Amino acid sequence: MFQGKSILDILQIGGFTMYVLLFCSLLSITVILEKLLYYRKISRPKRAEFMARIGRALKSNNFEKALAFCETSHAPISQVVHSGLELYGRPEKEISNAMERNIRMETARLERYTGVVGTIGSIAVYIGLFGTVLGIIHAFHDISVAGAGGMSIVIGGVAEALVCTAVGLSVAIPAVVAYNFFNRRVERFVDDMELCASELLDLMGAAKR
Repeated sequence: MFQGKSILDILQIGGFTMYVLLFCSLLSITVILEKLLYYRKISRPKRAEFMARIGRALKSNNFEKALAFCETSHAPISQVVHSGLELYGRPEKEISNAMERNIRMETARLERYTGVVGTIGSIAVYIGLFGTVLGIIHAFHDISVAGAGGMSIVIGGVAEALVCTAVGLSVAIPAVVAYNFFNRRVERFVDDMELCASELLDLMGAAKR
């Protein structure tokens, strides 16, 4: 059916919905690559190793060293712990609130643009189906205008129209997989931040004694 046809020819077969799907695909790929690179950048240091170093610095009452270590990384846990260390000596509730606010801000950064991928994953299939319906309507309209038809003409028109559904699925499936993956990564980041905040409060309490 599509032998000898270029990508542009196939896009024209599907109509304007194919261009919408192409835009959705490019947008989805861009966001996916950006988030993967971002998550890879902020994945270090590991929580256990990070808090072990913070603990050693606090036991020696070297808060400047602990702060400096936090500043060497852009990881969410570093930002949360840094916000807590800056308030050392203040009431525990105040420190806890500051770290909780920081966790929310870091979570917002982690989730930025992931909703775009989730939306594309949800609507791409329907956009494809919409293009298919339009293609089928167009095929039957051509048959009625020509005043003649046949199984080969109907099947050919329907097959060409179904390309929209196929493209819609090819856009939606990777987007849904990526969106679920991003959600799991964000949950792990949030868990690490909350654990670090709780552990820091314990370490600061021990340092005061």
